[in-house]
Amino acid sequence: MKRLLILLPLVAGLDGLVACGEKPQTMGGVKSDVAAFEGAKNPFVVPGWKPGDKTSWEQELKARTLRTQNEYSKIN
Repeated sequence: MKRLLILLPLVAGLDGLVACGEKPQTMGGVKSDVAAFEGAKNPFVVPGWKPGDKTSWEQELKARTLRTQNEYSKIN
């Protein structure tokens, strides 16, 4: 019985220390330091938009706003 009374607080203390050992949750070294208009260079971009062309990017944003694809209006 005495062993149980001594062992129980020790196990609870060790259990508490294990919870403090969580590893940091990082993105694994993925960095995106590219301007938005540089964009993706794949076949799934909008026709007429040229990746890397800032004026083309701005025109496409204006066109999306006119087509009511404005993300700011979707947030309530």
